[in-house]
Amino acid sequence: MGARRRKKKRYRGVRIVWAIVSVLTSCYYVYTWWLGRVAKFTHYPVFGIAIPQNYSIHGIDVSKYQQIIAWEEVKAMHVENIQLGFAFIKATEGIGNMDVQFKRNWKRAKKAGMIRGAYHYFLATKDGKTQAENFIKCVDLEKNDLPPVLDVEQTYGVSSATLKAQVKKWLQTIEFHYGIKPLIYTNVDFYNQKLGKEFDQYPLWIAHYYQPDQPRIKRDWIFWQHSEAGRVNGILSHVDFNVFNGDSSEFKALLVN
Repeated sequence: MGARRRKKKRYRGVRIVWAIVSVLTSCYYVYTWWLGRVAKFTHYPVFGIAIPQNYSIHGIDVSKYQQIIAWEEVKAMHVENIQLGFAFIKATEGIGNMDVQFKRNWKRAKKAGMIRGAYHYFLATKDGKTQAENFIKCVDLEKNDLPPVLDVEQTYGVSSATLKAQVKKWLQTIEFHYGIKPLIYTNVDFYNQKLGKEFDQYPLWIAHYYQPDQPRIKRDWIFWQHSEAGRVNGILSHVDFNVFNGDSSEFKALLVN
């Protein structure tokens, strides 16, 4: 009996050691993964988020949910090598709605020296051409503005064929009116599952959070919304952060001329 008890204790001790080794091994791999991830980000306490390295042009996007914005403070904020240079501003939604802060944001952002762009929030249940006309009625693009953007994130229950047809109407109407190819904004899953290769000729602004150094999408993209939880002087609430995938000459070439 005594020998058997000693053997049980010995086996129990071996199992405990193996359990500890397994936990430490798991911790090592998690720690290694974490190091690899954060190595491509720099955490900026003032901004409240980690910002991906290897991008030199940074910006935000805003709507009425950011309330009254002090744009001169946004522009003046400079933390180490990060300064916000552009802002996408919500202009319209659906067939008859304009964001209540759009006119103010559109005027004040430019006055503060921000490169500005306007976007339309797409309702898939409404006619794409009529939605484009709503945007055109509200947005006068000027030299050095960013191209217009279609924000499409939900189907609202319509079929894939209907969604694509209405999106194409919006894009074609906008390109004909302004003489510049519009951008598409969406997230990775929505683009892959609902839009896809039919829209690969349009410049892409893609949302994909918590990625180590770039969004996980196979096609080319020019803007990446990498966080929704940034903090900026002059804005009371959290704000989305973006980077441009290119250098200053490529950014300049994108602008309305």
